[in-house]
Amino acid sequence: MALIFVFLDGVGLAPTGPLNPLSTAPTPQLRALLGGPLTLEQAQAHPELLLKPIDAALGVEGPPQSGTGHVALLAGINAPALHGRHQPNFPPVALRPLLAERSLFRRALAAGHAVAFANVFPPGYWRALEARRLRRSASVIAAEGAGLPLRTLDDLRAGRALSWDITGAALHARGEAPDIAQITPEQAGARLAALARAHTLVFFECFLPDLAGHGRLGEGAIAETLARVDGLVGGVLAVRAPGDSLLITSDHGNLEDSSTRIHSEAPVPLLVVGPAAGAFAAVARIDHVADAILAALGVPTL
Repeated sequence: MALIFVFLDGVGLAPTGPLNPLSTAPTPQLRALLGGPLTLEQAQAHPELLLKPIDAALGVEGPPQSGTGHVALLAGINAPALHGRHQPNFPPVALRPLLAERSLFRRALAAGHAVAFANVFPPGYWRALEARRLRRSASVIAAEGAGLPLRTLDDLRAGRALSWDITGAALHARGEAPDIAQITPEQAGARLAALARAHTLVFFECFLPDLAGHGRLGEGAIAETLARVDGLVGGVLAVRAPGDSLLITSDHGNLEDSSTRIHSEAPVPLLVVGPAAGAFAAVARIDHVADAILAALGVPTL
């Protein structure tokens, strides 16, 4: 049994309506799975399928943000409350040691599970860190704190990694991997399912929804983003082992409200497909997700 955790930055679960692109996007895989689009009306709970809204604000005023939201998801702590506010972009400095110490990755590895962080980290990423054009994300802090290897272009060439944008188009646009062919979203999903054959926890993060919701990717980006996500889901479900489960959630809303380019205060989706769905029935907030994952893997929680 393996759990494939796909983290989509910036996706809220909102009602169907003219301002919600998820209402009308042609997402055939999600619609076939849920009986409709990824909107609030499709919330449901069955033995192998769960879709429910979960709280991303965690009792702290204002729109949730990525810096504290990522920490909440990966460490199972109320990061906004500990920090005193929602923080955008990167984890608060004061919370980074706690994130490294009690991350989902570290606790799963300590219990003997094989963990894969599926994203590729090309040389350009490390150069940007060294030049201080970037700071470490919550996921990188969590992985390094757990001693979890980060995947390279060699892993991408061998089909053991994915680009954050699913297809690898961003790598090509930056000229970082001209020798590595782009892949379809369905192939990307199949890669995640293949990683689950050798690992009990597979993690992949995608920032496309948040960037598209902020208007940073240009005209038509929301439709393209949703098509990629839908294809990824279809690729996982088409080839996953019967005992494996797919989990999708987010850190805050954004993409689901086209009336604004800032984060929303909508709940976020918790979608679980597979035999682990029942283990997430009691999850009500994003800081519950990490412990529910560990419980599904049979790891005692703190």
